[in-house]
Amino acid sequence: MFRLRTISLWSFAGISILLIASYVTYAPVSKADAQLRPFPQEVKCPESLSDAINKSRITTHGGGIFFLETSERTIPNFQAMCAVESAAITHPNTKVTVFMKGLSSQTLPLPRNLGFSFLSCFHNVEFAPLNFKELFANTPLSGWYTAVEKKEQFSDFPTDSDACRLAILWKSGGIYLDTDFIILKNLENLTNMIGMQSLYTLNGAFLTFQARHRFIKLCMEDFVNRYNYWFYGHQGPQLLTRVYKWWCLIHRLRDRKECRGVSILPKEAFYPVDWQDWRKLFETISRKDLKELLMNTYGLHLWNKKSQGGQPKEGSMIDQLQAEFCPETYKLMKMYL
Repeated sequence: MFRLRTISLWSFAGISILLIASYVTYAPVSKADAQLRPFPQEVKCPESLSDAINKSRITTHGGGIFFLETSERTIPNFQAMCAVESAAITHPNTKVTVFMKGLSSQTLPLPRNLGFSFLSCFHNVEFAPLNFKELFANTPLSGWYTAVEKKEQFSDFPTDSDACRLAILWKSGGIYLDTDFIILKNLENLTNMIGMQSLYTLNGAFLTFQARHRFIKLCMEDFVNRYNYWFYGHQGPQLLTRVYKWWCLIHRLRDRKECRGVSILPKEAFYPVDWQDWRKLFETISRKDLKELLMNTYGLHLWNKKSQGGQPKEGSMIDQLQAEFCPETYKLMKMYL
């Protein structure tokens, strides 16, 4: 009986291993995973960039525009490439910085891959190392990060990103953008502003503040004093929402859209498509309807947590906007995906 049970267990284990092996071998590869496949390490810079951007005089416009990669990843995917390209071409005179944790002074010059090669064609785009310890030094976040290093606090990539954007805005000011944006208009006339995700919540995928702004300091203090890693969004959208309500002494966001030098923009400015409706990004839409939908939109947030790996149909919202606002990335996508 014991021997029979042993044989059964080994048989079950063998079948399990075969099933796992079959899954690994035959499971479909998502578009996001497909970008890990080999691509050319270098591309020739598009001729279209030589006149529009390369001859421009680059200014910082406060701290400029910045993106973050808080994982060790140093291979920009096509979505990130589109976000950076769209920001660069709508702000030809503004420095656009991509901060990456995976970079360090030891790894410069930049790694050789398609994303770095292509984005380096834009003379207003630069890559910079993201050193958490240096960034959080002399900010209210310093003690929190020390606790994370000692494993006394939990953190993850999104939480790290929430902290980093606040620290950079505090020290340098400028415009922060998530890498799942397509930027449609120039943002330089916006300052000390946050976008509304809904009637009840602000979102930090877009933020613009002057350096050393008191509101950002309060956000960093709230980040530490009310830290809750386990509640999704607590350190991001929920933090911005509660600090803004305290800042303006209100109970509802709709009670005040501006106070004490800080403004909130309506949801159509950056979030015209709700996260619950993310599938609409991949559906076909007429040029007329698209123009009407985005009439008051500065940038379209793509809700990467939901939409990653999706395949846009020709004529869909994403397809049309990528073709218009990150055309060179769009060409590369058509060539390699």
